[in-house]
Amino acid sequence: MLVPVGSLFVELARQVSTNARREVEAYAREIPEFGFLDKDPRARARTLEHALWLRHRTVELSPDNSALSLDDLSHIASMGELRATAGMSLDTRQRVLWLHTALMLREINEATEAQRGSGVEELMRMMHWFAPQGERGIGAYRQGFVRGLRRRMRYVEQVSLLTRSLLNGDPISLELASAVGIELPHYWAVTIFRMPNRPAEDRFLENEIETLVKSYRVPVMWGPEDGDGSGELIALIPLISGTAGAETEPPHTVLDLIPDLAPDHLFQLVQDFAQALGRPCAVGTATAPLPELADALDRARQISRAAPLSRASARLRPHTLADVFVELAVVDVPFADAWLRDVARRLDSGPDLLVTLDAYYRHDMHRGATATALNVHTRTLDYRLRRVRELTGIDPGSTRGVRTLSAVVTRRLSGAWR
Repeated sequence: MLVPVGSLFVELARQVSTNARREVEAYAREIPEFGFLDKDPRARARTLEHALWLRHRTVELSPDNSALSLDDLSHIASMGELRATAGMSLDTRQRVLWLHTALMLREINEATEAQRGSGVEELMRMMHWFAPQGERGIGAYRQGFVRGLRRRMRYVEQVSLLTRSLLNGDPISLELASAVGIELPHYWAVTIFRMPNRPAEDRFLENEIETLVKSYRVPVMWGPEDGDGSGELIALIPLISGTAGAETEPPHTVLDLIPDLAPDHLFQLVQDFAQALGRPCAVGTATAPLPELADALDRARQISRAAPLSRASARLRPHTLADVFVELAVVDVPFADAWLRDVARRLDSGPDLLVTLDAYYRHDMHRGATATALNVHTRTLDYRLRRVRELTGIDPGSTRGVRTLSAVVTRRLSGAWR
């Protein structure tokens, strides 16, 4: 196609070298991981070469709306692969894509201004080309990036990146999921294992976690470590499949309250992970569609902090909002929390009264089942329940008892009162 003199495309062609150098300088200046460009002339020349090539192809293809060829996409993918192999992080990759797109749009705008606002049709033609071809180029870059990650990272590290990308809404999660063989349904249960003492990551990641991830096909990652040595393991558990917006799907606020909608293997998964962790855990879970996982993570974290710690993996279960909504509310009402703590202190003088109440409420106040779980006679159980009533003035089997004493038990076992 003949490009008229003075056109937008001619102006872009004239500025290719200047714009390519400006992009390389912007990378070195604004992205810490690209600081090596100032110290490595060969890497800088290679980065500049790619920036020049991409702009030349833009000027060549956009006037007649020609698509990037398979060779073009392969070249772009090779750059993504090179960056991942060199150790570029996901956050930096996203920053690079954002900065490159912003600079290209700026260059188009500058070229348009140089034409003093003329050539509106050319500008529209350029934007009509830029959006779909830019998306294809970014997709190729992501695919190459994931190829590089697979060569550089162990399986569990790739899974951890997948988990983080899902929580951040990063489109690279599609390629990462394919690489590790994990499907991405629409609804998930974000589940957090809270631990007072976090295990050594290296040993755990190399052994138990990898085995469990491959068995259950669930994305997992470590959460932030607290200064006191506590930590959390985050697992994204497929809940139900479906298409976004389908009328048959229940809202996730309902799913949070109905644990029966969780997959059959959820309880076994929680117990297996807890057994591998080998330390007391509290588990909180919240459900959400794929685009809202970050909000579900925040809810699950709060639930896990209100849920009771358990040393026995066989007894551990995922707690939902329905299980601890009273305790969550109490956290924000200091005088109510102080009152519950005072009730708990009155029980300290009794023989295993908190343990007894815990079993009593976990077994829906069924005397026989509770006594069996505690390995005591029902008369011993009755004595302990009477002792609770004597010390607190509250009957454990009454409505008031259930409301008050179950909250006391959960707050004490959560470790909140240290």
